[in-house]
Amino acid sequence: MPLLGHRAPLYVEIFRIFNASRVGWFWMALFLFLAASAVVLYLIGRTPDDKTPPSRPAPAREQQPQPFDTHSAQPTPAPIVLSGPAFVVDGDTLVIRKTQIRLFGVDAPEMNHPYGVRAKRGMMRLCKGQTIRAEVTEQDAYGRTVAKCYLPDGRDLSAEIVKLGLAIDWAKFSGGKYRNLEVADARRKMWLADARQKGRMHVWEKFEAQQAARKKQAQG
Repeated sequence: MPLLGHRAPLYVEIFRIFNASRVGWFWMALFLFLAASAVVLYLIGRTPDDKTPPSRPAPAREQQPQPFDTHSAQPTPAPIVLSGPAFVVDGDTLVIRKTQIRLFGVDAPEMNHPYGVRAKRGMMRLCKGQTIRAEVTEQDAYGRTVAKCYLPDGRDLSAEIVKLGLAIDWAKFSGGKYRNLEVADARRKMWLADARQKGRMHVWEKFEAQQAARKKQAQG
């Protein structure tokens, strides 16, 4: 018999309660059966993948844009055509729709060279009041657009300026297309342009030095 005031452990008390009646044992057995069933179902439902958390996919690397490769660049197949009034820069250079255009296949004198101003005026007369159509072919070494330019009646501006004796054919680019249109003394008058085509740039340098000396003397 337990001592007065001493209380039996909780599991002993529970055993006494279930032992007191058959109903108690029934509910205890049912409880244990349900608990065991739940454990079995849980173990069956688990898979090996449940043991480790799912791994996160590695973040994709951001694709960096490739630099433009000038060596593999190709001309666009679709022709580019500009049309509008022309502002004349010199005998073989125009500006159409804010684009500077170098006439295809010809060479006119620079503005500070003999016949340079005359060549510009000749081109201004050709373009005055006209809508010029420029069919872009390429860009030159200076980034300027090269184009075949036409008057509204279909005349080729390169051919027209050569026929006026104010430009010469540049066979390196034209393939000699305009050579038969040159006036008899064109290359003699535009000897600096002729020298450039032949690679004799020392002739240019000498002329530029003489001009600079004259200008300095006039200012002094």
